[in-house]
Amino acid sequence: MKKILIGTCFSAYCLFALNFSANAQYVLKDADKQYELFNYSKAIDLYEQAYKKKPTLHTAERLASAYALVFNYKQAESWYAIAAKMPGSKAENILGYAKALQQNSKYSEAKVQYLNYIEKKKDVSEKQQAVWISSCDSALKWIKNPKKVELINQKALNSAQSDWGAVNYQGGVVFTSDRSDARFETQEGKPFLRFDGSKEPDKKIYGWTGNGYLKLYIKTSPADSLQLFPIKAGTRYHVGSASFTADGKTMYFTLTRITNELERLKKQPTTVNVEIFSSTKAADGTWGEPVSFAYNNVNQYSVGDPFITTDGNSLYFASNMPGGVGGTDIYVCLKTDAGAWGKPVNLKEINTEGNERSPVFDEKDNFYFSSDGRTGMGGLDVYQALRTSSGIGKVENLGYPFNSPQDDFGFSLNEKGGIVYLSSNREGGLGSDDIYTIDQKMILAFKLEGRVLDKESGQPIAGALVTLAKVNGGILKTESDENGTYRFDLAKESEYNVSAEKTGYRADVENLATIGLTTSAVLKEDLHLETVVIDKAIRIENIYYDFDKWNIRADAAVELDKLVKIMTDNPTIWIELGSHTDSRGKDKYNLDLSQKRAESAVQYIISRGISKNRISAKGYGETQLLNKCANGVNCTEEEHQLNRRTEFKIVKQ
Repeated sequence: MKKILIGTCFSAYCLFALNFSANAQYVLKDADKQYELFNYSKAIDLYEQAYKKKPTLHTAERLASAYALVFNYKQAESWYAIAAKMPGSKAENILGYAKALQQNSKYSEAKVQYLNYIEKKKDVSEKQQAVWISSCDSALKWIKNPKKVELINQKALNSAQSDWGAVNYQGGVVFTSDRSDARFETQEGKPFLRFDGSKEPDKKIYGWTGNGYLKLYIKTSPADSLQLFPIKAGTRYHVGSASFTADGKTMYFTLTRITNELERLKKQPTTVNVEIFSSTKAADGTWGEPVSFAYNNVNQYSVGDPFITTDGNSLYFASNMPGGVGGTDIYVCLKTDAGAWGKPVNLKEINTEGNERSPVFDEKDNFYFSSDGRTGMGGLDVYQALRTSSGIGKVENLGYPFNSPQDDFGFSLNEKGGIVYLSSNREGGLGSDDIYTIDQKMILAFKLEGRVLDKESGQPIAGALVTLAKVNGGILKTESDENGTYRFDLAKESEYNVSAEKTGYRADVENLATIGLTTSAVLKEDLHLETVVIDKAIRIENIYYDFDKWNIRADAAVELDKLVKIMTDNPTIWIELGSHTDSRGKDKYNLDLSQKRAESAVQYIISRGISKNRISAKGYGETQLLNKCANGVNCTEEEHQLNRRTEFKIVKQ
């Protein structure tokens, strides 16, 4: 909680303190309400405000969970690390920390935390232990030996929001997106909704993400503009994803709707589960009224990710219906002689205690699906298996960089059976989920080698996460070895950003390029990490203000931009920006002036895109002099200048 200065009037102090405490409790109560309604984007902002007022385990846990639920894994890692160290913390926070580290490609650190959790929780099954540990070990091998493929971001389809589930359809592509665009407001419609049973949810904004609702879009050719897919879904909420029969005349898709069958309890959260519907195309080209899938149950469970086989006789889907193996399982329904769908059959050969999604078969009986319950990179990985006469054969992870530490799902096949589209929320995309195509003819011409070193001592840092990001291209990751060494292959005529990070250090980011290089070469780039010390004052040089002013001058803006870069490169840190004066002038005046200067600097940094919750202003006036130059002491101008300074402290990593 913020410090409260003791005033001369005790009763006034008590009233202020009570009001402040009540306000903090109100913010936390509102945050809890938004969290319970799955409005995570709103909840995060409120929880961060509450944490700044009073750091508590409950607030840290909720921030960790909410950030994980909106797939912001860097922030989730930071908050789980904080929660796991707080008094009274549960072992589950260690598990959340381990998963977040894994999803951030920090596999060595994740393995340590998984072992830590296993030590504290004696009831973890040997099977689950093996999945966690083998996933970390396997991922380390995969990222050090990546396959010669490159994922290409389909920028013509993607937006700043979530875009996924692309399928080819009659020369074009149909996909799902939650982008907000005034041109597409006629059809409003993630896996489910939750809202106060006494009133319906917002018809334009989905609280979970803060974006619009999912809709189906179609791009008929590269030259044509994007359009809503012309299906009359009958809902203003989620619509998507879709699967089409081979002749393109029947489609299966998911949606959420508010119906009279929905069970509602006044002032209690109501969950709206996903349902599957089908529609048939008429002779005039219009799509008919949606027909409900026989095994929809809006009050009990969700059914989604439909995939209809080319002959139209088998419908595969994912569901959390009772009787499954894990979270969401893959099922199949076979069409009867009467044309109805038979009962769902659980594909127990491939389902796990985790979640399975995105079932797809090709004409050669290759079966593709996503799962987070097997040895994998983290999140949902894509797996391949061959259907045999006796069931599903050996399951194989498609490896790196096909898979990433985040969710890889929502794919589709071409006529030869190869994957043509893949959906992923991996780093480097335009939005949360993006649509990618796969290039398996990547030509490598150059190599990058370097070491990750401690900036102060010069010693090598082992186990640092090194990321190679191709400008307008994909991302590769690896870990530095025991000598701090890392290596990557580079393509011709390309620009890259290479960065290193490790828990407890500030990241380093450098730029390089192969543009103009005509002969094979090995590029060298060492990366230097600086240890993070909480609450250590770090001086920002060359921050000057005009006499008796607090506006940001152009020369000061240049220096503050360096702090903006630090906060951008290290998105989980929070800082306090402090302004100090020398002792000349009245104490109260100096305190007020320094506060205004600090606030002015903070507002500049916020204007450069840094969240207001991550930075606070503190004016110290002349209360923290660095030398003897207090009131009444004769000092030189240089000695006074030493005290006039702007500093920042990292208060949260």
